[in-house]
Amino acid sequence: MITTDFTTLFGVEHPIVCGGMTGLGTAPLISAVANAGALGFLTALTQPTPEELVREIERTRDLTDRPFGVNLTILPSLVPPPYDEYRAAIVESGVRVVETAGSSPGPHLPDFHGAGIKVIHKATSVRHALSAQRAGVDAISIDGFECAGHPGEDDVPGLVLIPAAARALDIPIVASGGIATGAGLVAALALGASAVNMGTRFMATDEAPIHDNVKQQIVRNDERDTVLVFREFHNSARVARNTISAKIAEIGSRPGAVFDDVAELASGARGRAQVLEAGDMDGGMWWAGQVQGLIHEVAPVAEIVDTIVQTAESIITDRLPEVTTTV
Repeated sequence: MITTDFTTLFGVEHPIVCGGMTGLGTAPLISAVANAGALGFLTALTQPTPEELVREIERTRDLTDRPFGVNLTILPSLVPPPYDEYRAAIVESGVRVVETAGSSPGPHLPDFHGAGIKVIHKATSVRHALSAQRAGVDAISIDGFECAGHPGEDDVPGLVLIPAAARALDIPIVASGGIATGAGLVAALALGASAVNMGTRFMATDEAPIHDNVKQQIVRNDERDTVLVFREFHNSARVARNTISAKIAEIGSRPGAVFDDVAELASGARGRAQVLEAGDMDGGMWWAGQVQGLIHEVAPVAEIVDTIVQTAESIITDRLPEVTTTV
């Protein structure tokens, strides 16, 4: 077994995380991740109300007796979700670990820490990670430029960002972006991380609550099959390449373009309904990282986690000693 500061702090068997993913972070997937010995996060805002989040937490507990957490993504909005109510639902449900993302977790930390909840905050730069550390989070998930979702505006890939963060921070680091294999886990550990976060890899699993067309498309895609959108609006996002994302990128590149020009095409509700649920691969925008190029099959979560850990252990104990010499 690979034991790190992360596995010790969060009480999990393996240094592997399935972070919050809108539309995917529900009981079937997250309980499977937990049962495999990794740490998965329900996505709070996937549930329409705090009351439904409580029910989803209970449903997950019916499926696993191992640790799991809840993701609370905090983003500016014209009509913000009731974040305080979601936070209260998490606390009152007795969840022991939370993943935050988006805006500063600072306003939420007193309630979380007061309830004995450990907090992992997602960041895309060292400076933002340091800010979260000063605010008092317990660990940082550092997202390299390869990742699906919002990689920030600095364009720093994981090979540089992970060790830069490890040098600057005093708390455990979760490496995120571009990881789907045992070799990736070993590399992240060598660069100073204590665990890895995988999103796209967990999409291509039997338990992921999305249409099989999406899973098979991830397998067919390679590392070139993503598109950066919203760069002109200073909200860069990495998504899977399809006719919709290509159109969004083309419209966004026009002089004077504003987000309203692409809002209907980029609708999250449209992507979830038409792509993730209905399986129309050109029905909307959907999220995936460059790591698609390393994913070659759909498999059960337990098999994926076991294979990653076994491969990592083999690399550490067999392959790496072979390339060292003693004098």
